[in-house]
Amino acid sequence: MDIRSLGYLRIGTADLPAWRRYALDILGMVEGEGSGDTVLHTRIDDRIRRFSFVAGDTDRLLAAGFELPNARALAEAAEELEAHGFPVKHADEATLAERRVQGLIHVDDPAGNPLELYWGQAQDHSPLGTPYGNRFVTGDDLGLGHVVLPAPDMEAAVGFYEALLGFQLRDRMKLPPVAVPTGEPGRDFYWMNFLSPNARHHSLGLYPGALPPGIVHFMVETDSLDAVGYCLDRMNAAGIPIASTLGRHSNDHMVSFYAQAPGGFQVEYGWDGLIVDPAAWTTKEITSDSLWGHAWNG
Repeated sequence: MDIRSLGYLRIGTADLPAWRRYALDILGMVEGEGSGDTVLHTRIDDRIRRFSFVAGDTDRLLAAGFELPNARALAEAAEELEAHGFPVKHADEATLAERRVQGLIHVDDPAGNPLELYWGQAQDHSPLGTPYGNRFVTGDDLGLGHVVLPAPDMEAAVGFYEALLGFQLRDRMKLPPVAVPTGEPGRDFYWMNFLSPNARHHSLGLYPGALPPGIVHFMVETDSLDAVGYCLDRMNAAGIPIASTLGRHSNDHMVSFYAQAPGGFQVEYGWDGLIVDPAAWTTKEITSDSLWGHAWNG
């Protein structure tokens, strides 16, 4: 399956005004075309949108969108998914127009996480004009960043993404039971896994427990350490709880911090993420989350 990148996220929210302040004023994203009273689309590069925050009754992941190169690749993906027992739904014209894509299918992964595979997303050729001069590291080859999704049946989830969707398993890490409160009782540890379809160290993390919002965190990467520091200052000035202090991860080398988001999950804001050569990569077990920092609060 020829998936190229994590292209967009759609997130339902019970407090759209809070996300508007958070995404635009704190994270430094730019409001995108088609936003209104019931939805906020945000840009972080030349794509017409990378995030959509949709007003609703609950805070939850509506879809993780993964990009394919063309119509043929999408058709082949649909056939492969159906052949392996994963029903797909082809988007209608209204959905294609709303997503601003040329083709799209809906499918759930083994954990029930909603995915949208698509091709042909529209671009916005106007200058991005972020509010703080911050620039995000994205592109056709890397996607928007990464997302971590819950996967209580880790073996089934890894098999789906690695064997069927064609992601490469980059690293694994053991989590203690205290880090997985919704995990199966009696376990000594749980595996967390990091995968990607491209050169970004990981575009997807799989967490071995259940979480009500259906998302653990998403990460956006900036092109400077100062941009991370300025955002951390904005978080502190706004009184937003910092979930994890500044640190450098051991697997993707990202210098980042984590903050609570309006939807009951977290956002990672980082710099200097590792770019790998997939052909030369060897999957490893990491034994520490970070080289330094990342002290978790609670």
